[in-house]
Amino acid sequence: MNAQEKQGQQVRSIRSRDFSWPFWLAVPLYPYGKRRTLRHEVIKDTIWTFDQLQGILYTVVPIRMTVVKLEAGGLLVYAPVAPTTECIRLVKELEAKHGDVKYIILPTASGLEHKVFVGPFARRFPNAQVFVAPNQWSFPLNLPLSWLGFPSRRTRVLPADSTKAPFANEFDYEILDIDLGRGSFGEVALFHKRSRTLLVTDTVLSVPEDPPAIVQLDPYPLLFHARDNAFDATEDSEASRRKGWQRISLFAVYFRPSAMEMIGLRQAFRDALKASNWSRKAYFGLFPFRWKDNWKQSFDALRGGGRLFVAPILQTLILSQAPRQVLDWADKVALWDFQRIIPCHFDSPVEAGPRQFRQAFAFLEHRLFEHGNQPLPEEDFEFLRELEEELIRRGIASPAKEKV
Repeated sequence: MNAQEKQGQQVRSIRSRDFSWPFWLAVPLYPYGKRRTLRHEVIKDTIWTFDQLQGILYTVVPIRMTVVKLEAGGLLVYAPVAPTTECIRLVKELEAKHGDVKYIILPTASGLEHKVFVGPFARRFPNAQVFVAPNQWSFPLNLPLSWLGFPSRRTRVLPADSTKAPFANEFDYEILDIDLGRGSFGEVALFHKRSRTLLVTDTVLSVPEDPPAIVQLDPYPLLFHARDNAFDATEDSEASRRKGWQRISLFAVYFRPSAMEMIGLRQAFRDALKASNWSRKAYFGLFPFRWKDNWKQSFDALRGGGRLFVAPILQTLILSQAPRQVLDWADKVALWDFQRIIPCHFDSPVEAGPRQFRQAFAFLEHRLFEHGNQPLPEEDFEFLRELEEELIRRGIASPAKEKV
């Protein structure tokens, strides 16, 4: 190996360490111990997003942290992501220009994929106050926050009255806290008044037609899902990446959309034995499903031209537990005069205001949707309905407690 090759190897090794996340076993989601971070400036010198990846079975979607500059100097962080060397370096660059991280917000109660990063992230910013949504819990073990690395002396529950928060002059927030019996579902919608920007975690999202930039850094998951069978070794092209992303989106929000059908394990193993080396890179070549010809129509119905909607898993299993409570919360959020929304997943920023936000919850009222914003296809909910019935039968979930 010559000197130039050695130097190149050292550079790659340093970069690899920059992406390293050694605590991935706490929540073993793809890409496991290697997490890239992309920073995007949403509003010049005011709001930045930090995108990483998470997923399972190569079904990868963005997970997002948002950083907002405070008028008095300093930064507020909403929903931290994995504090890799690369991520922290990108935050420190903002600190050097705009002041220290002052506040760190955990805006969910049950989302372990968000919660697991807060403690390690907070330790990198020892002067920041940490605020969490109320009624924190975790599954399968309900661990205290200190066991997850939260700094006990600097961690507080968000006040129920948003005017009591130390950042109340710049932000409003509304807390959704649904008692599920075996835990709670929490979401803190945070409104930055000056920029008219709404930050949300999981309740609403919008699906882009093309794969986000963070997903394209490693196209293998996109090409994996662009295949039509176990024998395909899909060529890397813009069309293939788009096809893979659109199928990933269907998989991610429905788990098993109507346009996808499973094949028998015996057939899947037989196909795997004949698969190409490229195909065997993932799960030994196993590809236990196939897409129907109408899968693109299913995606177009899901995307709805980029409209805002509530994820089907939340529609079916969570928000239907307390529709009146959810609608009251959505009504309060819709009083704010925001013009863009930054969710923690899928597309961002979404150019939408209070009317589009409130319309996303129309499914809870069983009323007609506005023109051009149709409800999601009922046939795509079939698997989630079956899952709900099974969870209720086993006593893991409960039937809806209230009606509108």
